[in-house]
Amino acid sequence: MMKNKVQLITYADRITGQDINALTTLLNGPLHGVFGGVHLLPFYNPIDGSDAGFDPIDHSAVDERIGTWQDIQVLGADYDLMADLIVNHVSAQSFQFQDVLAKGKASSFWDLFLTKEDVFPNGMSDAEQKAIYRPRPGSCFTPMPCGDGQTYDFWTTFTDNQIDINVKVAAGVAYLNNVLTKFSANNVNIIRLDAAGYAIKQAGTNCFMLDETFDYLDKLSAQANALGMETIAEIHSHYQTQVDVAKRVNMVYDFALPPLILHSLFTNNSDALVKWLNISPRNCLTVLDTHDGIGIIDAGPMGDKPGLLNAAQIDNLVETIHANSNNQSRQATGAAASNVDLYQVNCTYYNALGANDFDYLVARAIQFFAPGVPQVYYGGLFAAENDMALLAKSNVGRDINRPYLDADIIAQSLAKPVVQGLLKLIEIRNTHSAFAGEFSVEGDDNSCALKWLLNDSEIVLKVNFARREALIIERTGNEQILTSLNDLLN
Repeated sequence: MMKNKVQLITYADRITGQDINALTTLLNGPLHGVFGGVHLLPFYNPIDGSDAGFDPIDHSAVDERIGTWQDIQVLGADYDLMADLIVNHVSAQSFQFQDVLAKGKASSFWDLFLTKEDVFPNGMSDAEQKAIYRPRPGSCFTPMPCGDGQTYDFWTTFTDNQIDINVKVAAGVAYLNNVLTKFSANNVNIIRLDAAGYAIKQAGTNCFMLDETFDYLDKLSAQANALGMETIAEIHSHYQTQVDVAKRVNMVYDFALPPLILHSLFTNNSDALVKWLNISPRNCLTVLDTHDGIGIIDAGPMGDKPGLLNAAQIDNLVETIHANSNNQSRQATGAAASNVDLYQVNCTYYNALGANDFDYLVARAIQFFAPGVPQVYYGGLFAAENDMALLAKSNVGRDINRPYLDADIIAQSLAKPVVQGLLKLIEIRNTHSAFAGEFSVEGDDNSCALKWLLNDSEIVLKVNFARREALIIERTGNEQILTSLNDLLN
């Protein structure tokens, strides 16, 4: 089972400027005792593809520039180790797809990849195409000429360099089985099912989170469990979908939490946050920031389904992020950047809060007191600001929050009061026994109280958004300790 302690989300090379061994040294050195586990973002060949490793050429190989499977084993020996099973797609540069491009249907790898014809053998109507849900604008099909003289419409949910896998056929099953087995043999004990909501496509549907998708997640989770690994479903969707998915897998992400915390801090109103914390899945990972942007769709309405926030509140949320970041986030989001996302704002969480140290600690405290196991992204750990130089160089919107660090930057960051305050919050979350107990929450418009209780041990976070006051109260028997978040900055 995953430890109930704060976990780190990071790339091996971007946090250290080096490799997997350097990451292990950092965790056992300056960050000793801080994290119970690591979500090691794609370390596959190559780490520097068009989507920072989420377009693997060889999903079963470690990029030799940052290490080997032996290095993965060493890291996983001391920490919970999470890796991404990229369920939906593989790189167009993979040897399998290159063989398909060269030979067409004569390729022995033809069945591995999904085409329009596979799902719509009798042709696709305009209505059927419009019904397909895609996280980016435009068609989800890319016509590509092959060596047999034919041009085929390959399914490309995300980009034309990420070719969707046909997970229903033997070739797709074998491909993912190979990766799962490799993970299991090398001390990976948690699998993040990346983009799993898009894996199953059926004619006449929106091809996203279908009933068959839930069945598929059940089987994939059972398969990973049999190999000794837990699974985490990574799905950005309506909040009720997360509640439903949570019943089918080991854990889900609480992607509604980050925008709801921002909304509370922006409006001094905790109603939506409290409503969510009363119904949110308990078997979840909590995040504020990740290698992706700040999810918006997870708190908002979808179609005729009302959201935790309404459309006007979502618009205000997005515009406030842009204003707080001096419009840097606007330069990295939507049509301004090459990776156009319909449901995310690209910005560091710290800059989304206007680089306000107190607000940032309040946000982290709420995250740590919310149900679930908290994860902290490496940029968030060091309160990193938007990397406009990297964005200008790559023109990839998400790179605004994917900085390259080194030992000097880390040393300087660790000295910042906000980072020292965050480390103290992490210590409280990792060591207080009550976090293994029962959770409850209550609120009244501009304030909320998040409480954990185990036997005679209790810990409570009280936040008054209007007065910008936040207090942690620890009670054991007749003893009581009060910690103001303002004090953590001094």
